[in-house]
Parts: sequence; C-alpha cells; structure tokens
Amino acid sequence: MAEEKLLFDFDKKGYSDELLISLYVKMLKPRLIEEKMLILLRQGKISKWFSGIGQEAISVGVTAALYKNEYVLPMHRNLGVFTTRDVPLYRLFSQWQGKANGFTNGRDRSFHFGTQEYNIIGMISHLGPQLGVASGIGLGNLLKNNNKATAVFTGEGGTSEGDFHEALNIASVWSLPVLFCIENNGYGLSTPTSEQYNCKNLADRGVGYGIESYIIDGNNILEVYDNVNKLAESIRQNPRPVLLEFKTFRMRGHEEASGTKYVPEALMEQWALKDPIENYKEYLIDNGILSEADDLQKRLAIKTEIEEHWQRANEEEKIQVVLEKELKDVYKTFEFKEILPGRSTKELRLIDAISDSLKEGMRRYTDLVIMGQDIADYGGVFKITDGFVEEFGKDRVRNTPICESAVISTAYGLSVNSTKAIVEMQFADFVSSGFNPIVNLLAKSHYRWSQSADIVVRMPCGGGVGAGPFHSQTNEAWFTKTPGLKVVYPAFPADAKGLLMTSIEDPNPVLFFEHKALYRSIRQEVPEGYYTIPFGKASVLKEGNEITIISYGAGIHWVLEILEKHAGIKADVIDLRTLQPLDIETITTSVKKTGKAIILQEDSMFGGIASDVSALIMDHCFEYLDAPVKRVASIETPIPFEPSLESQYLAKSRFEKALIDLCTY
Repeated sequence: MAEEKLLFDFDKKGYSDELLISLYVKMLKPRLIEEKMLILLRQGKISKWFSGIGQEAISVGVTAALYKNEYVLPMHRNLGVFTTRDVPLYRLFSQWQGKANGFTNGRDRSFHFGTQEYNIIGMISHLGPQLGVASGIGLGNLLKNNNKATAVFTGEGGTSEGDFHEALNIASVWSLPVLFCIENNGYGLSTPTSEQYNCKNLADRGVGYGIESYIIDGNNILEVYDNVNKLAESIRQNPRPVLLEFKTFRMRGHEEASGTKYVPEALMEQWALKDPIENYKEYLIDNGILSEADDLQKRLAIKTEIEEHWQRANEEEKIQVVLEKELKDVYKTFEFKEILPGRSTKELRLIDAISDSLKEGMRRYTDLVIMGQDIADYGGVFKITDGFVEEFGKDRVRNTPICESAVISTAYGLSVNSTKAIVEMQFADFVSSGFNPIVNLLAKSHYRWSQSADIVVRMPCGGGVGAGPFHSQTNEAWFTKTPGLKVVYPAFPADAKGLLMTSIEDPNPVLFFEHKALYRSIRQEVPEGYYTIPFGKASVLKEGNEITIISYGAGIHWVLEILEKHAGIKADVIDLRTLQPLDIETITTSVKKTGKAIILQEDSMFGGIASDVSALIMDHCFEYLDAPVKRVASIETPIPFEPSLESQYLAKSRFEKALIDLCTY
C-alpha cells in the first residue's frame, strides 16, 4: 500500500483539520447513499441508477470550492454536488421515486432537474446543451459584474458533441467566468476513450480555444479542492473560462443494467486501489486528523440520516394525477397586461416596426440581451438592429459565432440567471442547428422543474425572394407540435410591433416568425411608443357570410390580393397572428356562420398548420359545414430558387382556383 500512497499527494496546503475532515464526510455521504440505492434498485424501489462510485472527489471537491450562491451544473453521476449543497435527502429520495416532494412532480427522473434554491441546474439526456447553459449563466454574471464563478460538468463522452465545442468557443470569445469540468472516467457507456478521441489528453483542447486548461487527479480530493478553489477565486476577479480534465474511473456500469463486463478485470483492480475515499481516510488516520472511532461515528450518523429520510420519502403518498395541473404547468403563468397604443402613428414597413419594437423592449428591460450573427456593428443581414450598438452597447447587442445550438443554450442560461434574451436566427432555416435545445431544453423546462425560459427566438423566414432551399423555408410547423413553445407569425407592421413586445414580456419561449418578403413590401400606420397585443387572438380583416378564409404571414396578403380581383366573394378573412396559442373560438364562430372554410399556408401540406386547423373545424363545426374543408399549401418539395420554379412551388399560384371552386361547391 505504501507504493500506492505515492500516487496520492495528500498535501493539506495549510488547510485546517476541520476542512479536511469535512471533505471526507462530504465524500462519504454520497457513497453511503449509493450503497443504499443499489440495494433499493435490486428491490425495485427506485427505477434507475447512474453510479458515481469512485468519482466522489470530483463532485465534492468542485462544489465545496464554490460559494453556495454560485451555480453548479452537474450530470447524472454527481450526487456529491447535491449532498454537498445540503439538499435534503428525503427530497432526493422523493425525486427518485417520482413523488411530489421531489423537484419535478414525477415528470422526470434521477438527476434531470434543477433547483434555484440550491443554485443547481440539472442536465437533460442530450448532454451537450448543459455546457451552453453554463456559458449563459456565466454571461449573466459577467453583465451583472457580481464576481461569481460557475462550474459545469460533462463526461469525456460528451466532449465529442458539437455543443461542447460551441460552448467553449463562446465562453472563450466572451471571456466568461466558467469552469468546464470533464470527468474522464474511461468509458462512454461501453466505448473506451481510445475509441472516443485521438488526442493524449482532453485538456489539450483548451489550446484550440485560447483558454487555459489543467489535468487534475480526480481521485485526490485535496488536489481537486485546492485547484478548483484557487481557479474559482481567480476567475471571479479575472473573468475567463478554464477547462479542467479530471482523471478518474467509472467503477460500475454506465447505469446498473449495463454492467461492466466490457472492462478488463486488471483495469478494475488497478482503479479499485485508487479509491478516493479509502485512500483519503487512511491519510487522515495516519496523520492523526481522524480516528477510527470518529470514522465509525460519522458513518453511523450518515446511515441514520439516510434511513430516516428514506422512511419519510417511502411514507409519502404517490403523486396525485391531476389533468388540469399537468396542462397548466407546461407554461409559466403569464399575466398579460394590455397596453393600448397611443393615437400618434407613423408609417412603417414591417422591418421598421420590428426594429422599433426591439428598441422599445431594450429600453423597458434594461438587462435584455440580443444575440445573433452579425447583429452588432453590421446591424444584421436585414439591418433590423442597425444603430443598436450606439444606443445599447455591445454588452447587450452581441455578435455570436456561428453556433446556433450553443447560442440557444446560452440564452437559456441567461434566463436561469434572471436575464431576458432575444436570439436572432440569421435565417429561420438555420434554426435546425439549434433545434435540440429549443424543443428539449426550452420547451420542457417549466413543465419539468418550474424554470421559465424567458427567450424570444426571431425567425426571418419565407419564400418569394429567390433564396432557395436553405434560406426560404417557412418552418413554423416544426415547433407548433412541441408543447411548451409559443409561436407568433404576424403579417402586418402594427401587429408585429405589438406582438413582439408581448413576446418579450412573456416569460415563456417564443418563436417569432418574420416573413422576409414582407419586410420592405408592406407598409402601415403603426402606433408610436410601447403597446402590447394578446397572444391567441386572431384578427378578422374582412367580414362576409359566404366563406371563411384562414391564413397568416404572407398568405394573408395573397388572400387580400385575390379578393380584390373577386369583389363578389363575401368572406370572413381571419389572420391567425399566433399559431400557438391558436384562436379556436374566432375560427369556429366564423365557420358556423359561413358554412365553408379554406385554409391557406405557405408551408408544404403534410403536417402543417392547415391540417390541424382543418381537423379542429371538423371537431367543432361538422354539422354546420356545407362543403368539405379545403386546405391550400405549397407543393411537397424543397423550395427552389429559380423564379418560375419558386412560383410553381408556392401555394399562392393555386389559391385562386381553390377558393372559387369552394365558393361554387
């Protein structure tokens, strides 16, 4: 054993015996909890377990080195983060059993949760976005100038994800005070590190991002604590990101059902000798800092606490199944306050109205941050934010690297840190690169653990400008399917201004679609100053009793153009304005009056908004219909750029005939 001791340089570095003992107890607690949980797992009393046995020094050392008011973003092997932050055990046990005293009301399991009370922000199964969230929290701290550090965990497997590289790049470019902690434990599920990356050390990647990096023995609690303690203090005073690679090993399976048969027995034996708790305990006893009797007493106290809290959680009633609560908790409650427009107006193009609304929002919410590619000095590719830097500064109007996924995650981190964010997609098409954090992080956040995602994603979209398959999509249907998102799609400047202000005020994630072909082609008298328009309230542009025409975005202007040619058609024309929430009442009231309905969308047919609106009409108005509900959409191909091909693609070319046919049905 003496030879093995040389592997652990337990240098106390002037730390008190009290601190040294506390670090031991902090490691011992998650180990004893895990031993209990593994028994309960075999008994079927918890559903799943990701073991951190052998890695306790990292979770404990990092968390103990941070202040309690600093955020930690753990993964599923970081039980020591939660126990070091003194999260009550019965609440953890309730969480793992899906009970109400947990943190997700039975909606998510294991460590897939966060808690603002303890400044812990949990993971989602898509591992990469966690790092961007940390960058966002770090950006919030930087803007507040509060001298706080943030620590985020990932495994060596997660470093292969694009989000890892995007988040580190953002943190480096913006000098964010974040400790990026890699737990290199040898395997990603069953894949060894030799098959995951082809560099000697993951810390070497720091050079590529221009950030400092360190390799730390993840089984040596004093080395972990001392290094993180010093680095955290350093980045509080001199904000910057630091990459830390903790060398350790996973002593159990990826999760318990996986087992460890793929690990060579000799390797398991080698790392068993490096157990972080047993080696540290021996050091404390050998140096007279801890006695065997003290150790037994501390173990007994922890085991007693575990049993008492387990009993409390076990006696808790199962979760109450309440449909209304489930539906209500998808979104954070938003108390809409209507601010009526003033009488003073000014003629604006759609693009000007959006720019005006952004300025009003930035003035009202003085910590609101806008992020996007080329939006600062250049003013964005459509010049919507032209001049913003001069008024609001580069801290709040931020050019981003080309990394949509991490930018969305960073916006979520800002929201977690109580800061509103707007993200501009340069083109709506590019949101596909940020799809995961939108639909799996933002959309599910409030439902999972009551954390709002106070983010607006602006989406310049649509065809008719000869921009081809990657710059012309109107992809709203990608998001209306996902509970937890709100989708807004105005057609007129005055609506765009008021709805964007409401989007900024709403604490829920909003996808705000802006049709590029309308930017400079549509003008309207727009109220000056600040005003809001409610979501879920369609606009009835024309009234008639012959037919109901439903559309949104550019489609509304196509409708009005056709009706000018056919003045004899007496139609209700409904501009939906918001697609989620949808104004079902206005639609059904109109269809019950007219008996006929036609829905026009620019998107291709299958799976689009028109299909759902048609189904809703059939559900609510079937007995009032005098003809089948008609849908008109673009053809089932990607959108081409050549003008004649694009014209053939777009639904506009087929709407007139479909309308006349339905009127004469």
